[in-house]
Amino acid sequence: MAISPELLEILVCPKCKGEIVMTTGGDALDCAACKLRYRVEDDIPVMLIDEASPL
Repeated sequence: MAISPELLEILVCPKCKGEIVMTTGGDALDCAACKLRYRVEDDIPVMLIDEASPL
């Protein structure tokens, strides 16, 4: 089960509150404004700033 489109519509970057987009592989969410990548584990996005990796 992947992240639902409805959930993606309401999720925002926790740092800048900007739009996030799913990566092609579906294993992460990217914020272009902050240049951060939030991983997805077992279809659950880990939206912690401290856990994000730089793009």
